Amino acid sequence: MKIISLKINDKVYKYFMWFLERFSKDEIQIINEADEYISVEEYLTNELDQLENGNAEFISIDELDNALEETIRRNEA
Repeated sequence: MKIISLKINDKVYKYFMWFLERFSKDEIQIINEADEYISVEEYLTNELDQLENGNAEFISIDELDNALEETIRRNEA
């Protein structure tokens, strides 16, 4: 499935949405960019807060490498 972003003039927005709503949910899924932006913003804000408050947990390069290797092994089947 492909994702595209469109900028639509307010005058034609309701007609465009009417057209898109004719497709099934399996064919076209309308994604509200504001919702996506908000969830990413909340995640990043939380990560920044953890860093600033000294609550962030860090791992070494070796620990990261081991975790990645383990993930690859689990998913190679």
